[in-house]
Formats: sequence, C-alpha cells, structure tokens
Amino acid sequence: MNSNSKELVITKLEQGLPAITPAFGATLAEACAVCLNNQGYIQGIELTVKGEFTSVFKLYWQEVTDQMLRCWNDSEYTTEQAAYGIAFLIIQELTDYTVIERSRRGTGFDYWLGQKGDNNELPFQNAVRLEVSGIRKGDDSRIKARIKQKLEQVSPTDGTLPAYIVVVEFSNPLAFIVKK
Repeated sequence: MNSNSKELVITKLEQGLPAITPAFGATLAEACAVCLNNQGYIQGIELTVKGEFTSVFKLYWQEVTDQMLRCWNDSEYTTEQAAYGIAFLIIQELTDYTVIERSRRGTGFDYWLGQKGDNNELPFQNAVRLEVSGIRKGDDSRIKARIKQKLEQVSPTDGTLPAYIVVVEFSNPLAFIVKK
C-alpha cells in the first residue's frame, strides 16, 4: 500500500455538492459501492489517478446489500453513475473546482464546474466543462480510446472554456484525467 495515498470516502457524496442534492449524492455513492463490490474489492483498495494529475486514493464505501444489487442490476447504467461519483470527489480533491450545474443534453459534456466557494454572482465566469465516462472492465487501449472519443465529443463547445475529461475504470481502479 502506498503510504502517500489520500482517502476518498465515497459516502461523503451523501452531503451533496452545489449541483448535487444529498439524495442524488447518496444514489451515486450506492452505484460506486456496487461497482467496487462487483470487483470483489475490500475497503481501502487504491484508486490510481493518471493523466493531468498523479495521485492515489484509498477508497471507502458503504456495505452493499442484496436490495442494492437488485436496484443496480443494469451494469452499464451503474458504471456510468459510479463514474460520476468518483469523478466529482476526485475533482473536489485535486482542483479548486466543484460541480455547479448539470449541463443540458446535446452540449457534449455532463456538468459545469465552478470555483469552490464562489459567491455565484457570475457562476459561469470561471467555469470548466466536465465530461465523465465509466468502464467496468477495460485495458489501457480501451481507456485511451474512450479518452479520444470524449475529447471529440466535447469539441463542439471548445473555444472559450476548458474541459476536464475523466474516465474511471473499475477493474483496476483508475481515473484518467485529461484537461482540454
């Protein structure tokens, strides 16, 4: 185990964020727990962050129940929601940004990020786009292909505002972050 690793307590999502209600945060935390449980991980498994940032986080999540497994039976949907949860927490930990608003469908990205602690008088003045993708089980080439796909996906809104692309892979816990 890496002694320099930080902790990521996934249930902290239940406290909510500026654009994430506590109820939705709890939902994302459940999805994370199901994905991690599905891989047979134990508490404290390390998630490696590569790309724009280099870091290691020990992950902690709630116990997974049979009811949760039945609720989160759609693997693709669960992986996507879990990736949001991990991405939100990592962005909070590694940048000065937090999630301030969900973007509308068709924009090419998932969420708007804004400076933590901004008074929100001009909420999009220093905004950053966030696009998240989850992979339950994939190798480096699949992760790179997904990054390339997501970079193309956000390109219609390129120009004025930067974007973070976060791909979360659960079988060998990894978050790959690219800043565009």
